[in-house]
Formats: sequence, structure tokens, C-alpha cells
Amino acid sequence: MPRCFRRPPCIDRDRAVPSFLAAIMTLAAAASFAGQAPDPLRGAWHNPDGSVAIRIDQCGNRLCGTITRASSEAMADARDGGTDHLIGTNLFESYRRDGPNHWSGTVFVPDLGHRFASHIVLVDQTHARIAGCLMGRFLCQTQIWQRL
Repeated sequence: MPRCFRRPPCIDRDRAVPSFLAAIMTLAAAASFAGQAPDPLRGAWHNPDGSVAIRIDQCGNRLCGTITRASSEAMADARDGGTDHLIGTNLFESYRRDGPNHWSGTVFVPDLGHRFASHIVLVDQTHARIAGCLMGRFLCQTQIWQRL
């Protein structure tokens, strides 16, 4: 005879609880899978004048952008700023998503040899507005980068 939560109708506790747990586990797995969708910022990008190209990818639980190509002029400017090997340098560091189409992190400016607070706004699928700022979101320099 089934043990019941209430009458009527009678719900078999031995069958209801495992079914409920299975449903919860299925929802949790679906949410986990949905949370692993590729970040829309990931991929290859270049700066406005095409002198530097980067690859944005997952670095642990954050995003980073590594320089994959640079013009000879960009490499010379970086050397003047103290960065001897520009290719392979992380230009974007520790970006985390903090809103719809918005990420915050740190940008490295090789020709100055300094890191600045930064935020990125994905304008559309092929354009990102990248700002490096001296103080929070004030005194910022902004560029529009394009996806390769």
C-alpha cells in the first residue's frame, strides 16, 4: 500500500521523491550546459588601424586577449615602452562579464609599459568598444576594434 502525502489523490512517496529529484537534476544539468555557451567576445580581433591583432579566449574563469600579430611599427613602439616581445603578450587581462555585452578587466598598453582599468562593450557581433581608463571609468581612451 502506498504511503501518501495527502488524500485524495494519493501520491506514492517512494515514486514521487525520486522522480522529483531526477527532474531537479535534469534542470541543473541543462542550466550547467547553457552556462557553458561560448562567450561572444571570444575570437580574433584587430585594432582600428590594423597594427595589432589579438585572440580573446578563456583564461581560467576570466577572458584574456593575447597578441597574435603586430606591425613592425607597433613592435618598435612596444620595445620603446619596455616590452621586448610583443607577440604573445597579454594585452587584455582578467576580463569578467559584468552586464549584457559588457566586460571589465585590465588593458596593457605596451608602448607606455602600463596597465589600466578597462571595459569592453560588444557593439555588435563584429565591433567592440574598448576603453582604457586612468580612474575608474573617467579619463578614458576608447577604440573600436573589429572582429577578424
